[in-house]
Amino acid sequence: MSRRRIGFWYRLAAVIAKPPLIVLFKRDWRGMEHIPADEGFITAVNHNSYLDPLSYAHFQYNTGRVPRFLAKAALFKPFFVGTMLRGTGQIPVFRETTDAANAFRAAVAAIEAGECVAFYPEGTLTRDPEMWPMVSKTGIARVALLTKAPVIPVAQWGANEAVPPYAKDRKVRLLPRKTLRVLAGPPVDLDAFYGQEPTAETLRAVTETIMRSVTELLAELREEPAPDGLYDPRRAREGK
Repeated sequence: MSRRRIGFWYRLAAVIAKPPLIVLFKRDWRGMEHIPADEGFITAVNHNSYLDPLSYAHFQYNTGRVPRFLAKAALFKPFFVGTMLRGTGQIPVFRETTDAANAFRAAVAAIEAGECVAFYPEGTLTRDPEMWPMVSKTGIARVALLTKAPVIPVAQWGANEAVPPYAKDRKVRLLPRKTLRVLAGPPVDLDAFYGQEPTAETLRAVTETIMRSVTELLAELREEPAPDGLYDPRRAREGK
């Protein structure tokens, strides 16, 4: 396996994005030693701000292992955005595909080629009122079981203080200067699941195991205890 070169387009994106991130924010980055040096791997990242993909990408870029994000296929259609996404190797997710495994075929191929694929398992900004991770989609579990690649949990906090996810006024709050905190942990132990049939129950259990690891890291960043379980917006709507 050969690790993906950073390449022109990723360097261009870094030239555009890094200076304002460095000027406007402080950084608290920990756990870079858990990022694999060469092999293909998966990262599982929590999502609580529209800013946090840039915060995480900055952290990951500085490890020398650039992430390939899964993005809606429709985002690749506009010329400039599509050119940047294709140039940086981002992966389109074809949501109309009926077979869930096929929807992530490019992610599997990238991992098997020795690259890093970043998942936001929640699929959207967390709906948890306290901004803990919520019950997530099982795509990451399917890819993890197919590839048996290391799954590195990554928690982040601080971007939500600058760009709150659901603020009514939608104001960016840059002052006082916020700290973007990112913490990567050791690979999630999924050995017990390898060899099992990828039933809905198994995929949910794998996803929950991954998100528990992310939640524990977030509790460390926030310096407060994590909730007992993952927030389930469907159950919350039903009043359960």
